Amino acid sequence: MGSTGPRAQTARRVIESEEDIRAGVRALRRRCPVMRRIHDAAGDPPLRRRPPGFEGLARIVVGQQLSVASASAIWVRTAAACQPFAPETLLRLGDGQLVDAGLSRAKIRTLRTIAAACCDGLDLHALHESTEEAVHAALTALSGVGTWTADVYIMFCLGRADAWAAGDLALQLAAQAALGLKARPDAAALLTIAERWRPWRGVAARLLWAYYAHTRRKQSAVPL
Repeated sequence: MGSTGPRAQTARRVIESEEDIRAGVRALRRRCPVMRRIHDAAGDPPLRRRPPGFEGLARIVVGQQLSVASASAIWVRTAAACQPFAPETLLRLGDGQLVDAGLSRAKIRTLRTIAAACCDGLDLHALHESTEEAVHAALTALSGVGTWTADVYIMFCLGRADAWAAGDLALQLAAQAALGLKARPDAAALLTIAERWRPWRGVAARLLWAYYAHTRRKQSAVPL
């Protein structure tokens, strides 16, 4: 028999709207002075939902290790080259077309691996009802798909409220600044730190990302 305790119940909480974000922010503000302070500084974080399935996962892969502006531009060109955006369509494109869209060879290989797996029976939409552990296992079994990609898919495509991306560099830097740490926490340390923000770690991550962007804007506005 599966667990029916509080952890099992909160694992299915889904962020679908701005009101869900506000509910998480209210809960975090009540419980955590750090979250209250960074929310006061940066305001409400964006919803940042993405469509589930092949398109959502492909967009995450395209945006890896790129600025928001660069990722958006490359995604627009990739989506325009792959119409309709489906696994079968992408597999019919030549590498040259994808390179012209701005994709690296490594990302092209990963996208082709995902597309081939979908054509061979991988049902990404079926992951909606799976545990986070099962989603991780299904995604990271694909060559080129790592823990970060799986974490971000769970957070933004599945909308799990307690999802967390401990390996994200910006999240680590934001936590270091928000908590006044001497060194940037690694993934293991950040996972431990984030226990205090359950069952709203997905909203805590959004708040930290918003705070990171806020502090970078302030730094860039300081005159030399």
